[in-house]
Amino acid sequence: MNEFAPGSGPAFVPVPGLEDFQPLNAAEAKIVANLRSGDFDRLGDGSRPDKDDPARTVRAELLRVLILGGLDSFRMHEKGLSVSGACIVGVLDLEGCRIPRDIRLKDCLFDASPVLRSAIIDNLFLDGSALPGLQADRLEARGGLSIRGSTVTDVIRLAGARLGGNIEADGATISAPDGVAINAEGLEARGGVLLRGADIRGGVNLSSARLGADVNAVGAKIERPGAVAVDGDGIVVQGDLALRGVAINGEVRMRGANFGGEIDCTAATLSEPEGYSLRLNGARVNGAFFLRQGATIRGTLDLTATEIGAIDDDQACWPRKGDLLLNRCRYGAFIGGPVDAASRLDWLSRQVPERWKEHFWPQPYEQLASVLGEMGHNEDARAVLIAKERLQRRARRARAKNPFLHAALAATDGVLAVTVRYGRQPLLALLWLCLFWAIGVLLFGSAQRNGALKPNSPVVLRSPEWTMCGLEQAQSRYMPSTGQVMPGRALAGQNQLTCFLSQPEASSYPEFNPWMYSLDALLPVLEIGQKQYWRPDPTKPNGNITLNYYYFQSVVGWALSLLAVAGFSGLVKSR
Repeated sequence: MNEFAPGSGPAFVPVPGLEDFQPLNAAEAKIVANLRSGDFDRLGDGSRPDKDDPARTVRAELLRVLILGGLDSFRMHEKGLSVSGACIVGVLDLEGCRIPRDIRLKDCLFDASPVLRSAIIDNLFLDGSALPGLQADRLEARGGLSIRGSTVTDVIRLAGARLGGNIEADGATISAPDGVAINAEGLEARGGVLLRGADIRGGVNLSSARLGADVNAVGAKIERPGAVAVDGDGIVVQGDLALRGVAINGEVRMRGANFGGEIDCTAATLSEPEGYSLRLNGARVNGAFFLRQGATIRGTLDLTATEIGAIDDDQACWPRKGDLLLNRCRYGAFIGGPVDAASRLDWLSRQVPERWKEHFWPQPYEQLASVLGEMGHNEDARAVLIAKERLQRRARRARAKNPFLHAALAATDGVLAVTVRYGRQPLLALLWLCLFWAIGVLLFGSAQRNGALKPNSPVVLRSPEWTMCGLEQAQSRYMPSTGQVMPGRALAGQNQLTCFLSQPEASSYPEFNPWMYSLDALLPVLEIGQKQYWRPDPTKPNGNITLNYYYFQSVVGWALSLLAVAGFSGLVKSR
């Protein structure tokens, strides 16, 4: 009775006694009779009944009284209450209660959701039981909660709970009409969350949880298509996230999470084709990230701003093109999978910035090059940086709206690509210099043989030795400088240059060397002396071509020399 005495608060309401539950049925009488023994009390064969069974029916209110120790004459054993195979009718309401013993209600059939909100207990075992949900928000347990092999047909509420052990739901079947099967937001546990082999139809909410061990869902099946199947935003886990062999239909979201161990997606199937399949952006993983042995990613794998100790992956397990996000992702090494530039560039190409309304992300290429370099693959690292430069410059050209600017950028980028690989291979400019040197040797050597060269001196060009070698010996010419008619000096078929070089007066003139002449024309900083004394003669056959090439090679020499210097100094690299 809720009676009030004058000038006082509510009247004391006594705890129900055993007489209030009389008559006890056979199942209840057995439980009461064995309270002191501490033995495991089986009703029937101890298996979970499929439907209401009068021989196993136990009132939830009687169990509450027994659990709370309300019967002075029938004190519970220190081991706590243990019942299996019972049909529990009514609501087992332990909200706010302090229970310094274990509660074992295994293989039981509940017709109402147990209520343990804000309760303080030791351990709660509901293994193998069938429950229409569990209400245990803010539960405090010195040990853990076990529902292994249970069947739960509504949400398990554990928001804000604090446990000294694990949440164990291995092999459990959980379904929730409202979409969230396990709500453990803000959970604090010294242990972990074990969902090995569980079949969950609905989401698992572990956001902001703090766990001292693993989140282990090896072999589990979680279904919540089109929504967040596993929510671990802000979760802190001292151990691993074990998803080996898991099949998850829906988004796995771990934004800003912190894992002291590894994330293992070996042989996992993560599917959310129109959204994110695994979202780890902003997460920190001290161990490795495993994606191998037939793992399948259907949907976007988001590793934006993620920090990972190492990556162990198989190329066959990578997401399809457009479903990978690696911008600002940092990792320490590759401990498995390909480590060559071609394969890893294929990996990077699976992120498509245009899908996210961006032009280009340089950081993933710089990170990959850094890791490959630290692993000793310097050539592969350089190849990655060259690819980065090419793609970054292409994106810059795409942003240029002015057609003249676009053309200028295209020309500049083309020259830098073939000469110094955008500054990443400045020694390539030396190879180009060698190529033009060799071309010059051939062309200038041919000009020498064909007489398409002449002295680069006005004095020599006006001298009789040179002038008269332009005529054969049978010919003559009046020379105004001397006032005489002078005979030609060239033999029949002899060109002017050969004739000049055969004259005694030309013996003091420097000898033409095509190797040194080409080098002298190519390198602007050198003064070998060849181009000072010799010059292509455009009046002779192929002389005009030789002269034009001489000019071209001089310009190319300047350009390549400057590009080589700029390449070594890093001036032409993108910032």
